Amino acid sequence: MKSVEVILRRKVAKLGDIGDVVRVKPGFARNYLFPQGLAYPATPEHKRRLEQERARALEAEASERESAQALAAQIEGASTTFEVLAGEEGKLFGSVGPGDIAHRLKEMGYPIEKRHVELDEPIKTLGAYTVGIRLHADVGASVKVWVIRQEEGAAPE
Repeated sequence: MKSVEVILRRKVAKLGDIGDVVRVKPGFARNYLFPQGLAYPATPEHKRRLEQERARALEAEASERESAQALAAQIEGASTTFEVLAGEEGKLFGSVGPGDIAHRLKEMGYPIEKRHVELDEPIKTLGAYTVGIRLHADVGASVKVWVIRQEEGAAPE
């Protein structure tokens, strides 16, 4: 049975990841992979292009990591305080979640999004918390979040 070599442009289940050179049946390549834009023929020209794309992707990844490390160095050890209404035992009327923390950090001048905040579940009691901020797959930082009782008659935050 004859097969052809193709270079995958996207991850294909049970076949391979981006950039992999795999052998498939000609009909599968011609009727599915090529029309869907999932692969292209493994010619010498395409292999060179693949190497160039990989090099660009690695450069972009290194640049992203560098900027994430710079931001992590700035944000490491930052602290923010939330004044919230709480009951007698220190349970909050509501909670402080990742969106609240990201919003507060943004107000402080850090370009953080909700998805960067690593908080398993919202904060529901008074106290001091160390919250992780994941800026890149390899780069993280932590910030101190203080949740204190709002004074009687004070305007809510």
